[in-house]
Amino acid sequence: MGRVGFGVAMGCAVVSSAIAVVLVGRRARRWRRWGRAAEVVREFEEGCSTSVGRLRQVVDAMAVEMHAGLASDGGSKLKMLLTFVDSLPDGRETGTYYALDIEGTYFRVLRVQLGGRQSMILGHQVESQPIPQHLMTGTAEDLFDFIAMILKEFVDRVEEEFNHKLDVQRELGFTFSFPVRQISVSSGVLIRWTKGFAIEEAIGKDITQLLEESMARRGLNMRVAVLVRYMKYFLYQCYEMESSDIRVIVNDTVGSLSLGSYRDKDTVAAVVIGTGTNACYFERTEAIIKSQGLLTNSGGMGFEKMISGMYLGEIARRVLYRIAQETSILGDAVHSLAEPFVLRTPLMAAMHSDDSPDLGEVGRILRENLNIPEVPLRARRVVVRVCDIVARRAARLAAAGIVGILKKIGRDGSDGAPGGRTVIAMDGWLYAGYELFREYMNEAMIDILGEVAAQNVLLRTFEDESGIGAALLAASHSSIQ
Repeated sequence: MGRVGFGVAMGCAVVSSAIAVVLVGRRARRWRRWGRAAEVVREFEEGCSTSVGRLRQVVDAMAVEMHAGLASDGGSKLKMLLTFVDSLPDGRETGTYYALDIEGTYFRVLRVQLGGRQSMILGHQVESQPIPQHLMTGTAEDLFDFIAMILKEFVDRVEEEFNHKLDVQRELGFTFSFPVRQISVSSGVLIRWTKGFAIEEAIGKDITQLLEESMARRGLNMRVAVLVRYMKYFLYQCYEMESSDIRVIVNDTVGSLSLGSYRDKDTVAAVVIGTGTNACYFERTEAIIKSQGLLTNSGGMGFEKMISGMYLGEIARRVLYRIAQETSILGDAVHSLAEPFVLRTPLMAAMHSDDSPDLGEVGRILRENLNIPEVPLRARRVVVRVCDIVARRAARLAAAGIVGILKKIGRDGSDGAPGGRTVIAMDGWLYAGYELFREYMNEAMIDILGEVAAQNVLLRTFEDESGIGAALLAASHSSIQ
């Protein structure tokens, strides 16, 4: 019996040892998985470092490139394009004007009533409309006929509501947030599509002409008075522009600057941070060495890809995809994360903004939108950390770009002289709707400028900036004023 008991004891010891080895092995593998995930995140964070010194290098580089872009075409990484808008509304405009604001996968139509210096904007009506997916890759005629149809329905409805004559020709401010080569204040051709559009036949054609032809087919008595095109920086713009058979051509940032200066005389520039990123500012005529900047090559747009809503979600997806490939903390997520742009920036922002104890919103988005079920809390925290790194770098780089513009026009306080109040009109869903992104931007503005100089710089949003701004420009360039 003693030997039997000893044998049983030895057997139990062997089994216990085996179990212990298995448990230790599993624990070691688990630690290796989490260790590797932490290493990937740490490497990514180091690569995304935005120290104040590095941000000031971006500021200096931006100002240098802006100078070079004003000197000659092709001499700068920035596409510095003249808007041909040499004046902005001053408050004396009166009458009723319309605006069409095509921002990407949706567009807005607006009606604005102006009452002159005493009343200024009496009121405005706005309506948003998504663009059906099939029209984004169809024909130019189908796309603009659809837009003209919605515009006519809106005009007929509001004109009847306000008892205005329907046979009177109205003037339209047209905001077109795509790269266009502007030839004059009222003409320009499409250079390329972005934001998921792919209508090849429209490239090289006058966008305003396409719209006005569609309005005529729909029986809409309206003409484009100003085209607000896509720009990346100027009334001088640092980027692409566009034009149409319009009296004035502008882009979303020009519209934002128009309304910003209309509302606040200290506004010197406008920046839009949404699906794409662009800006415009006032430039001295003598500083524009070249006669105009016409975009001939779209370039790499690397800076924009690091700060724009079109790309931030994709950057986060790539990091999470690498984590899924090299560890198992996200479960079987490799296939789900393999598809480019499956993680859109609004989803990234929602996960980043989740402050619940169990990160329930993160879990829901991973489960419902990315088909990644049952992600443990610890892994959800990793996801949030990745989103934070992406958003913080983007916001701080965007702030450096703004300070670069201020440095170019001598409003950054670097000369030591006391600066006056400086307003930047801000627009775009990424800035306006993403609170953490906005907080990081404001933090970076202080870091770069210093607390004293930053007190004089105000990032300000205005309601329906680009749309109302386009209507204001239509009024200021109207043939019936």
